Amino acid sequence: MSGLLALLDDVAAIAKVAAASLDDVATQSMKAGSKAAGIVIDDAAVTPKYVTGFQPARELPMIWRIARGSFINKLVFLLPVALLMSLFAPWLVPPLLILGGCYLCFEGAEKIVHVLMPHDDHSGGPDGSHDVGDPAHLEEQKVKGAIKTDFILSAEIMTIALSTIESDVLWVQAATLAVVGIFITIIVYGVVAIIVKMDDIGLWLTRVGRLGATRALGRGIVAFMPWFLKLLSFVGTIAMLWVGGSIIVHSAHQMGWHWPEDSIHALAHGIGQGDAILEWLAKAVVDGCLGFVVGLLLIPLATRVIAPLLGNKAAH
Repeated sequence: MSGLLALLDDVAAIAKVAAASLDDVATQSMKAGSKAAGIVIDDAAVTPKYVTGFQPARELPMIWRIARGSFINKLVFLLPVALLMSLFAPWLVPPLLILGGCYLCFEGAEKIVHVLMPHDDHSGGPDGSHDVGDPAHLEEQKVKGAIKTDFILSAEIMTIALSTIESDVLWVQAATLAVVGIFITIIVYGVVAIIVKMDDIGLWLTRVGRLGATRALGRGIVAFMPWFLKLLSFVGTIAMLWVGGSIIVHSAHQMGWHWPEDSIHALAHGIGQGDAILEWLAKAVVDGCLGFVVGLLLIPLATRVIAPLLGNKAAH
């Protein structure tokens, strides 16, 4: 009997440890997910562009194919690389974060320049496809382009998540990265699916609504969605610059260059004067402005040097 009680006590102890570990995974996942919020917003803002212009019946299948590619990007390719980097080259995390931050700054600044200095764009879409004669081929090109863009954003998300994990236990790191990857993908492409189909929902309400208020709601949805997509794109651009700038500053601090983060912190503290919200807002504005400047400096390098080397047409 005493042996059985001892066994039950051991089982209970193991259960407590497992519960604590799972709670640790949940806590780390929430923290990592919040750190990547800016990139998630941009991902949700960018993806609808890849499925616009297609038949409504093809929109959800395309989103599913992109989401499936995102799952593969995060769980099959990026998660093992992140774990290997954590084990054998943790010093690579800050430089990679800076590289990803620079990419976000470049993307955000390029979007702003494109709006302020409009030009004739013959790219044919976000993925640069010119082939509009074959809808099936165009769909394939759009999906591939979206998955390529997702890979870059997913790499940044997973690197940010890895940098926030405080546990040194390998399986906790793996579980946290998996949870972050799965839930962020579900959230992003679930939201994208809703956004893309809102026009159809609005049109449906205008056709089948028996009440004038229902039909008016449908018309309102149809009229509101273009404005909402513009707002989402704006928020995503600002988020890219803010997140990109803050990543560069914080990663530079981790690499031993403390002056930028200390200076920004001192400036924000002086502006906030003890008000935590105002201090955070001031820091976010400075980080965003820094991100915009970095992005502007990177535009010539990316469009005139890197893009030709990769065989892509430079932006006009």
